[in-house]
Amino acid sequence: MPPRRSYDQYCSAARALDLVGDRWTLLIVRELLAGPRRYTDLHADLPGVSTDVLASRLRDMERDGLATRRRLPPPGAASVYELTGRGRELLPVLQALGAWGQAELGERRPTDAVRAHWFALPLLRQLDGEGLVEVRLEEGHFHLHAGAEGGPVYGDGPAPGEPDALLVLDTGTCTAIGRGELSLVQGVREGRVEVSGEGTLAKALRDT
Repeated sequence: MPPRRSYDQYCSAARALDLVGDRWTLLIVRELLAGPRRYTDLHADLPGVSTDVLASRLRDMERDGLATRRRLPPPGAASVYELTGRGRELLPVLQALGAWGQAELGERRPTDAVRAHWFALPLLRQLDGEGLVEVRLEEGHFHLHAGAEGGPVYGDGPAPGEPDALLVLDTGTCTAIGRGELSLVQGVREGRVEVSGEGTLAKALRDT
């Protein structure tokens, strides 16, 4: 494996960018925040990345201690990639970057791809507390692990158990939240977000 490129600057920001500054790396981290993913699943949810670049970035992430690869036991018998603890520490970095970049979203362009779970991190920034949250959109369902200290931050599909809160909203409302034009609390107050469930997160959203 060729040596990692470096800015050769004695600066923590430069050192961080040595590891995650290449194109696609942070978006791979975004996908792996959902937990272990197969290469084919990563490629499907990163439209526009070539197979060569994806393979190269994953190798770099393994080398730099951000991700690991392991073989699932039978009957799965597939290799999956997952974040290390060091890689998972990039969650607040992605959240800060997403908050900073929400003003750049604007209207969705005809060429823009979208996946339902790409709304997970913006919604997670709006939740104050801990618990399992299921989100239902027209594009699909996903779930969030608010306040999770370890393990997946979100996942595709319905919640794996009884959610503490169930949020139902349309794409326009979720997009407005993602662009910073509407808060989740405002959406609930205005009736644009339906909240059900008896967990503390659901009660907090209804009572705010």
